[in-house]
This record gives sequence, structure tokens and C-alpha cells, in this order.
Amino acid sequence: MIEPAKWHTTGSGRDVVLLHPLASSHRFWSGIVPLLTGRRVHTCDLPGHGDAPVPRGRYGVADLAAWLAAGLDRLRADGLGRPDGRFVVAGVSLGGLVAQHLAADRPDLIDRLVLADTVATYPGTMRDLWRERAAVARARGMAPLVDPTIATWFTAEALATGAPAVGPARQILLNTDPEGYARACEALETADVTSSLPRITAPTLVICGDDDMPAFVAAAPALRDAIVGARLEWIASARHAAVVERPDRFVSVLDAFLRDGGDEERRS
Repeated sequence: MIEPAKWHTTGSGRDVVLLHPLASSHRFWSGIVPLLTGRRVHTCDLPGHGDAPVPRGRYGVADLAAWLAAGLDRLRADGLGRPDGRFVVAGVSLGGLVAQHLAADRPDLIDRLVLADTVATYPGTMRDLWRERAAVARARGMAPLVDPTIATWFTAEALATGAPAVGPARQILLNTDPEGYARACEALETADVTSSLPRITAPTLVICGDDDMPAFVAAAPALRDAIVGARLEWIASARHAAVVERPDRFVSVLDAFLRDGGDEERRS
């Protein structure tokens, strides 16, 4: 059983839902939310993350998408979202996988879709990695996973200079429930929404840090090509947590997409 989403809503204007990555929480977006002026921003903790309880039993990305749909239906019942009941939905990594599945299955909920540093499915080597990391978390807790994860999230320069997002991300990782993390790793290991991508009809923006891991760099143009009309933007000199490593760039790209929804590809 997965408990209902607890929403954190701030601001006013166009409704934007932000979904965090693995081993994080709604606090991942703390530095972004104040920059989204003129938006009503909704964040939540994915199951087993932050303050959200660990679900009973295993689950998959499809279950998370159904859980998110139920949460958005509740927001819509409260009069939130566009007049037609749709939301801008943006997800990073795990959050991006959930967003893809939701957009394919519940197009009535999606105004625009933003997929950041994510994939439709993982190559075999990364599936093995998720299995290994689940085992480590269960046996030894989160501490051994913090440094390797932070090194994939942020560039060496950001780590050396103590960029503002690094310290909070490290603390959230350390505080993540090990079993919640392991269950999410198992969901990632089996995730595959490739066949659903042609069913996504919402205007879509794909974003990726140009220094992210190879699987994500390769996935970005693949997602752009698989989703009709999708647009691809690279965030230069950024890794897996590109949206918080370069928040001004992310917000600029997001604002432009929400204004015009163009389909040109730019690198900066």
C-alpha cells in the first residue's frame, strides 16, 4: 500500500508540479521554488523518501505514476491546475520516469511535460548498479552511498567550491530511509516506459546536464526523438543534478518553454 501524497504548495499562477530524484525529497527544490515567480508550485515526497512512509511490499514505476495521478486528481478536485484541470509536470531522474508514465497514461492531467536527466529504461550495467545499491543500503545504511552519489550529481567544480545545492543534497541523501531507497532502486531496475513514449501528446521539454553519466546523456536525444514534437535543451557544465547545480539556467529554459513551447534545440 502506498499512502497518498502530501503536497507542499506555494505561490500563485500557472500550476507546476516538481518531482525529485532518487534519495531526495521535496526539499531538493528549495532553491528553485523561490525563482519560479508567477507560478503556483506543488512538490511532494515520493514514497519512501523524505517524510513519506516506505510502502508495504515492492512497487514499480507504474504504481508511482498511478499514485501521482491520484494525488493530482485530488489537487484538481480542490480547484487547482488549469481550468481544464491540467498541470505542468517536471521530474528529475526517478521523478522523470514517473512523469513519463503519467503523461502516457493520463494525458488529461498534463499541460506540459519536463523530463530532466532521466531515461525511459536503464542499460544492463545500471540495472546491476541499482541491485547492488539496494543491497548496500539494506546492509550498511545510506552513509556508504552518499559520496558516490554526490559525485555523480555535481561537477568537480561545484564540489570544490561548495556550491549552494551540494550541502543540502548531501544531508537529504544521508537522511533517506535505507529501505525506502532500496525499494526505489528495485523500481528503477525494472523500469521501462519505452513503448509508452509515442503515446505522450503533451508538449515536452527534455533537459540534461552535458556532463551527466553516459546513460543519461544518450537518453536525452533518444527521448526527444521518441516523443512527438519534443524539444531538447542541454545545461552546460552540469551533471545529474543539473537543475539545482545551475538553477538560473534551468528556470530560464523552463520559463521559455512555458511561454512558447518551441521545438528548437539549443546548447549553452
